[in-house]
Amino acid sequence: MPLFAALQRWLFRLARDEQLPIVLGQRRIFIVPTGAGILFAGVLAVMLIGAINYNLSLGHALIFLLAGLGLVAMVYTFHNLFGLRLTPGRTEAVFAGDLASFPLQLDNARKEPRRALEFSFDGQPLVTIDVPARGDVTVAIPYTTSKRGRLDPGRVTLATRYPLGLFQAWSYPHPCWSCVVYPRPLRTPLPRPSPGAQADHHHGDSGQEDFAGLRPRQPSDPTRHIAWKAVARCADEQRLLVKQFAGGASDELWLDWSLTPPERSHEDRLSILAGWVMAADEQQARYGLTLPGQRIAPAQGSLHRTHCLQALALYGETAS
Repeated sequence: MPLFAALQRWLFRLARDEQLPIVLGQRRIFIVPTGAGILFAGVLAVMLIGAINYNLSLGHALIFLLAGLGLVAMVYTFHNLFGLRLTPGRTEAVFAGDLASFPLQLDNARKEPRRALEFSFDGQPLVTIDVPARGDVTVAIPYTTSKRGRLDPGRVTLATRYPLGLFQAWSYPHPCWSCVVYPRPLRTPLPRPSPGAQADHHHGDSGQEDFAGLRPRQPSDPTRHIAWKAVARCADEQRLLVKQFAGGASDELWLDWSLTPPERSHEDRLSILAGWVMAADEQQARYGLTLPGQRIAPAQGSLHRTHCLQALALYGETAS
């Protein structure tokens, strides 16, 4: 089996493509007759036997014309892929069970368009697209996720049967890309917040009662705190200002692994934490995350939510 895998890797060039863009050259494209192509050749063989048996000159002419048409179709099918340039794009994280999207930019330097290009991962939905002449287009190749973690979709099957469907040409590009898959959120009530004595130390504002001034915006600050009037007056400074508040006591919401039901499975407990992260973010609460061997300080905002969800997605893969 290792010998067969090595032979397959050499034959189909299944190693990852480190250099970008990926250019489909002569050694990366394979072509075989389709079922229709084999039937077409069989019909021509029967017609040729009949033309020879009955000495039909026009029959010979028709057979050679159709055979030449088939050979031209083979060349066009091959050239529909030849020279195409592929550049993988940035993938977005998704939740387990959702459809991940892997973008691939196609650049066509020829003056002829490329028709009916089919993209798919192994066992995944098929996408068909055309590339205009001397143009480029981006195709989003879908992949149905099933579990959390870092997803490597494997090689892409790029195939075409254009123009007559008598031959199929295909290639196996394997870009260096991956997608982070978050745990599927399970919606359960949030735990009770605890008094946050360290809120001043971490964030610089200890409540929401009295206005205390303005300061430059940090990535973790929610957009509702932006002082839009002050930003409009200082538009030439190219920075965002947020309101600071003082007075009162803020509460910190800790999303702790130990607060999840211990009788639930490992993945269910991660899903419960993911649901808590989403609920806390929707309430614009200030929250932290605690996992065995890992602790994320309280904050808020989209970057903090992404940080927490990514920690849940990769938990166990990066933990020692």
